[in-house]
Amino acid sequence: MKAVYYDEHGDTDVIEHGDLPDPEVGRDECLVDIRAGGLNHLDVWTRRGMPSPGEFPHIPGSDGAGVVSAVGEDVDRFEAGDRVAVAPGTSCGSCEFCRDGDYSHCANFQLIGEHTRGVHSEQAAVPEDNLVGVPDHVDFVRAAAAPLVFQTAWRMMTTRAEVGQGEKVLVHGASGGVGHAAVQIADNAGAEVWATASSEAKLELAADCGADHLINYDEDDFVDELRSDTGGRGADVVVDHVGAATWQDSISACAKGGRLVTCGATSGPKPETDISQIFWKQLDILGSTMGTPGEMDDVLSLVWDGTLTPYIREVLPMSETPRAHEMLQDREGFGSVVVVPDSQYEAGTYGDVTGSI
Repeated sequence: MKAVYYDEHGDTDVIEHGDLPDPEVGRDECLVDIRAGGLNHLDVWTRRGMPSPGEFPHIPGSDGAGVVSAVGEDVDRFEAGDRVAVAPGTSCGSCEFCRDGDYSHCANFQLIGEHTRGVHSEQAAVPEDNLVGVPDHVDFVRAAAAPLVFQTAWRMMTTRAEVGQGEKVLVHGASGGVGHAAVQIADNAGAEVWATASSEAKLELAADCGADHLINYDEDDFVDELRSDTGGRGADVVVDHVGAATWQDSISACAKGGRLVTCGATSGPKPETDISQIFWKQLDILGSTMGTPGEMDDVLSLVWDGTLTPYIREVLPMSETPRAHEMLQDREGFGSVVVVPDSQYEAGTYGDVTGSI
């Protein structure tokens, strides 16, 4: 099969596209003919050497969607011909956290594409437990772009921060995968949403996602803008997956009793922190990683019915995956980048991504 892979960590020049052996299907796995693979900033970090498999060649990609072509003998939820998307989180099922049903706290939690071989290839053997059904009316490109970022944003906003009607919510990086999902989820919950991005074009799309107030962080101080809009009060919830570049100002942007929730640190994981603001304003600092199967089902039901929409900035053939990585690391465009097998790209058979699902 043709696959995206690399034999060492490094810059985008380590990414190859070529032939690798077809995957072998285990007893509890499905063989999926991949029709589309979604990229996340996680793919950039993993390729650069963030804790990832020591075995090479490594196929990246946590998000993918396609059609089941074969099943292992213990599989009972899917059969050949089913349309599916990949739920990338894996858990042991037996530790104290899994026994409580909180699988993203699993002592052995891993992600497909980071800790194990990913799905940016023509075929992938995926555990049955890591597949969700995709309705016929949903195209594979949007199905591949949704799971990781929408599950992550859903747990952040709904389970951890418990965003509610009428609350004031600030979302950083609203042009990225998690950011544009968080804006939509907050808007759907009835919150008043402030969104930050680096250009007017990105902010216009954030407004399409439901943002009520738009802040160009290259031109304006988001803390000053937010305080001006709220009479000095600040935000009930700040969503910061940027990290070092925004962290201290995000703390300043919180209202008294506010919540700061994070799922990542793309600009660096070790910011300075003014602890006095945390205890004086009695803030909650909330970490969040991925989600449970139930949370995945909840958010994807809203994606499948069109309440929430994965925005697609670009669809590229898998052979142009280095370009896809560059778009992510250089923060070009709005929404998700998706790669499809070259044969489908050349034939134009990867689905209509211009309209609503």
